[in-house]
Amino acid sequence: MEIVDAVDLFHQYVLVERGLSPQTWVSYLEDLQAFFNYFSDKKDTSDLLETDLYEFLKFELSLGKSVSTALRRLSSTRSFYLFLKKEGYFTGNIPDIETPKKPKHLPNCLSEEEIDRLLEAPDLTSPSGIRDRAMLETMYSSGLRVSELLNLKRGQVNLNKCIITVFGKGAKERKVPIAEYAVEYIKKYISEVRNKSEFKKSDYLFLNRSGNPLSRVYFFKKVREYAELAGIEMTISPHTLRHSFATHLLNHGAQLRMVQGMLGHTNIATTQIYTHVSSEKLKSDYDKIMK
Repeated sequence: MEIVDAVDLFHQYVLVERGLSPQTWVSYLEDLQAFFNYFSDKKDTSDLLETDLYEFLKFELSLGKSVSTALRRLSSTRSFYLFLKKEGYFTGNIPDIETPKKPKHLPNCLSEEEIDRLLEAPDLTSPSGIRDRAMLETMYSSGLRVSELLNLKRGQVNLNKCIITVFGKGAKERKVPIAEYAVEYIKKYISEVRNKSEFKKSDYLFLNRSGNPLSRVYFFKKVREYAELAGIEMTISPHTLRHSFATHLLNHGAQLRMVQGMLGHTNIATTQIYTHVSSEKLKSDYDKIMK
């Protein structure tokens, strides 16, 4: 069968039998066009070979295409081959190709010196500055998620024992320690700001001017503002504090299981990404020293 006719049959199969959207077909077609642009001599299904998929993948990667793009094109083309085999137009074996893994996105992480500058950025002569310093200190020293920080209630914080009881994803409870610095600033915020507020009876610990918990958007903007004041060029978010907390613990020899428990990760594989960040930091520091 001519390739043009085979592609047309595959088109009908994708839309009718598999019920995929026209947009999905457009993606399939673009990938198949790339494949047949490379194998321009293949005019008939009898010209297709078992080695074509592997060769096409190597070619895509040699062009500098991203791993994601190369894998998508391989998947589309392999689906075409599987369809042809099912219909009897391809009799060869379709190999299970060991594909390169998509690169993991390593989270942004501040250095310990950058963290110090960020924590010192709020203006302690203003009530909001005292509150923000307490929030930043708490988040960095405990690794809380931003939602956990913003919804933190007074009853969850034991300032005498330096422990926070957190109700994370799936309402799972965990207890995490907080640094003495964080405790000091929470006490300062409570005594100098919160206890003087008309909303001092609120269950929530950190309040805005209206007596409500801060919004994610507002806190995100404040972290960005403080990063700019601290001269931090990297684009960061509140979550960067959580990433930095985990990475710095590992840099100082903390056990992975301990960090997993503090972060509230169900799967340790989620925590393991910070070991890569830690290794990258170590390599970067080594390179700077050896230059």
